[in-house]
Amino acid sequence: MTHPSETDLALYAGQDLGWFGRLRVTRHLAGCRECRRAVQEFAAVSESLADFNELPPISWNRLANEMKANIHLGLSAGECVRREAPVGTLARAFSARALTAYAGAMAVLVASLYLQRPMPPAAPAAANGSTILRATANGIELDQGGHALSLLHEVSDSVTYSAGAQGSMRAGYVDADGHVTINDVYVQ
Repeated sequence: MTHPSETDLALYAGQDLGWFGRLRVTRHLAGCRECRRAVQEFAAVSESLADFNELPPISWNRLANEMKANIHLGLSAGECVRREAPVGTLARAFSARALTAYAGAMAVLVASLYLQRPMPPAAPAAANGSTILRATANGIELDQGGHALSLLHEVSDSVTYSAGAQGSMRAGYVDADGHVTINDVYVQ
C-alpha cells in the first residue's frame, strides 16, 4: 500500500487539496488508520493556529479618508507641474534642479562604491584571546584564544554562507530530504 505524502495529508486536513487529490486521499484514509491519525493531528494543529490568523479591526472609513486625501494631494501636485512654462530639452537637462539631482545621484554612487570596496582579510588570531568566526568545509567555526567550537552541517554543494558586519555568520543548506536548515552564529 502506497501512503500519500505528508504534504497531501496536511493539505487534506486543511481542505486545500484539489478535488482529484482529495478523492484519492479519501479512498486511502478509508483503509489506513495511520494516515487518519496523521490527518487528525494536522487538523488539530490547523485549528490551534486559526487564532493567529485574525486581523486587527480596521477602520475602513478612516482608511477611505486617507486614500481620498492622498488622491487630492497627488492631483494638486500634478496641477503644479502642469502649470510650469515649457522649457527646451537641453535647458531642462541643465537646470538647477536637474544639476542638484545629478550631484545627489553621484554622491550616492561614490558612497556606495566606497562602502562596497573589498577589505583586506584579517590576520588569524593567535592565542591572545581574540575571537574569529569563519566558514569551514564542514560548517561554521568559532575560535577564541586557541579554543574552537564547530557547528557542523551535512556536506552539501548547496551551502550558502553569509557574514554580517556585527560579528555574525549564517549557513543555510537543503539536505537530501529537501529540508532547509539555517544556522546563525553571533559573536559578542
